[in-house]
Amino acid sequence: MSPVGINTTPLLVELSAQELRHRLAEALAIYVEAMDYPKGTEFHRAPMWTEHTHRPGWRAVAAILPGDDPGSSEGTMVGIAYGYRGAPHQWWHQQVREGMHRSGADERRIHEVLGDYFELTELHVARAAQGHRTGEAMLRRLLEDRPESHVLLSTPEVDDEDNRAWRLYRRLGFTDVVRHFTFTGDNRPFAVLGRLLPLPAEATENAHSPSR
Repeated sequence: MSPVGINTTPLLVELSAQELRHRLAEALAIYVEAMDYPKGTEFHRAPMWTEHTHRPGWRAVAAILPGDDPGSSEGTMVGIAYGYRGAPHQWWHQQVREGMHRSGADERRIHEVLGDYFELTELHVARAAQGHRTGEAMLRRLLEDRPESHVLLSTPEVDDEDNRAWRLYRRLGFTDVVRHFTFTGDNRPFAVLGRLLPLPAEATENAHSPSR
């Protein structure tokens, strides 16, 4: 990956399913670095990311350091975000439902949270490109004009919620759905967070629960 200057602000480009599949190696390299997964994880994730592009409501946004044509999706990819409409047959939906059951949520609460949501599946910025609020810009673009009533995501637990991802989600009003949940296939604890859509035009101090 090319070095990123401190004053370089990436451009946001909405990717088609075909474009993401074409640039999947770049996107997965960013993902593996951001999630601190071992090298080789990208080969296991590639079929899953490809399958996700066929799901209803799928959308992807990339952060690009532009090449010769600033309006194209060519150039160096330094950020990737995508998601789709959640549904009961999906693995992540079933995992979150189980986590909510374990945490004591009743069926009414579970239906409020899982009945109509956009799953923010991935949101990652290359370490070298961080510091330009690129994650927030991608998140806002991804969630523009979504028909779902709210958005859900999962993020690894960290001490005192002290990293860029947590600060972004809290600043934009995401609140707890499930905490310290271990997904099948990953032994790290994760938090599931959510909030109502649409996002506020500017960050607010008041959090909004996905069931509010």
